[in-house]
Amino acid sequence: MITRSPVAIRESETDPVDLGFRDKIALVTASSRGLGKAVALRLAREGADVTICARGEEDLARAADEIRGATGQRVLAFPADVSAAGAAEVLVEAMLEEFSRLDVLVVNAGGPPPGEFLDFTSQDWEDVVELTLMSAVRLCRAAAPVMKEQSAGAIRFMTSITVKQPPSNLVLSSSLRLAVTGLMETLADELAPSGIRVDAILPGWTRTARVNQLLEDRAQRAGTTPKAEADKVSADIPLGRMGTPEEFGAVAAFLVSEVASFVNGVNLLVDGGMYRGTL
Repeated sequence: MITRSPVAIRESETDPVDLGFRDKIALVTASSRGLGKAVALRLAREGADVTICARGEEDLARAADEIRGATGQRVLAFPADVSAAGAAEVLVEAMLEEFSRLDVLVVNAGGPPPGEFLDFTSQDWEDVVELTLMSAVRLCRAAAPVMKEQSAGAIRFMTSITVKQPPSNLVLSSSLRLAVTGLMETLADELAPSGIRVDAILPGWTRTARVNQLLEDRAQRAGTTPKAEADKVSADIPLGRMGTPEEFGAVAAFLVSEVASFVNGVNLLVDGGMYRGTL
């Protein structure tokens, strides 16, 4: 099998395009690492000041320092567990105290654990409802009134290719992310008259710590190795490789930008062509 190398995204290639982020404020949750961090970094590179949050304070502080150093933008690092009741309101209040407005909300949360249906208890399901669905509900309830006052804003949900093509061994993710998709579609209709666009971005296999966890789980169940499982995944992607967080971050930044001002209510796949359905 031929595994193709990712194409480097050079800043010089995107310099001529003004995505309209100067003087804009973005909030990206679960952003101390992985795809959330990649999105926050790209928004800052494009000129936005950002608020990032995560449960781990050390990782969060490192991410904030990295984004500041790479971009020169203002970064508020606020420790928060978005699955906890009340956390979203406190987070948005802290961001408003620091920046006075909110232009972009990127709703992200850690991925539910892998496993089959009978592996999980009722408590497991309730925990993932809080992590995946209720965190999104609470963040939107805290942010939408601010954006309505401004008569402008963009909300992006980070879900997964699993809402289009549920794989084996990810029943929690597939089920609850579909609920988030329903929320997104409803809000796209309800909030559009207030100048607020709402969409979802669906990553496929992108090389992060989360994906490494899934590959290790697959290898353990199949009696293979994580590398062998990664090769199987890459063979099923027309581009012949997994994506990078930087590639995902670039697409996410476009979707919340003024350049995409007539895009609303879509589920945008970033998967290298892996999903082959027509809808």
